[in-house]
Amino acid sequence: MIETKLECVILAAGSSERLGQEKALLSMGSETLICWMTKRISKRGISPIIVTKSEIFEEVCREAIDCKVVLNPDPSRGRTGSLQAGISALDNVSDVDFRLLVVPIDRPGFSDSTLDLLLASEVSCCPMQNGKGGHPLLLKPEDVQRVRSASEDTPLRDIVTPKKIEVEDLFLHLNVDMPIDIEKLEEMRF
Repeated sequence: MIETKLECVILAAGSSERLGQEKALLSMGSETLICWMTKRISKRGISPIIVTKSEIFEEVCREAIDCKVVLNPDPSRGRTGSLQAGISALDNVSDVDFRLLVVPIDRPGFSDSTLDLLLASEVSCCPMQNGKGGHPLLLKPEDVQRVRSASEDTPLRDIVTPKKIEVEDLFLHLNVDMPIDIEKLEEMRF
């Protein structure tokens, strides 16, 4: 089997309306959530691309110094539209098949061991706990192509069907969406 290249897109263009503050810029100990997440991904030899919105573009650029940051000019397009903006920003995307790790910034509760398990897979997959799928999502090249050609407002779950891999991550289903979720975020230590 020929090993395919691995890329990563971190999605950080959400509205954060219910939370009342920008998710990517939340404090994660002595750094922001986006800084913490990019370090986790970069430790595995992957240079993530971050898709964000204009309101926090400059701050995200400062927090993720070694990452390419892409502006989603219309975050209302939804998660698939943001992912398509990230895929378009990858170098040589038209002539290279690659696997893609999709990391929503508001779903940081996966462990490093789960991340390594996903990165070793050659199929589209996501972690699962108690029968419920979680994040991040790893896409095989064929599924990356499906995302590219889908309508930007189509939910990812309608485009790809990942294999679910059972894991034991305590915070896998943490969705940083409400102020109470920040307390759970502060409890996370891997």
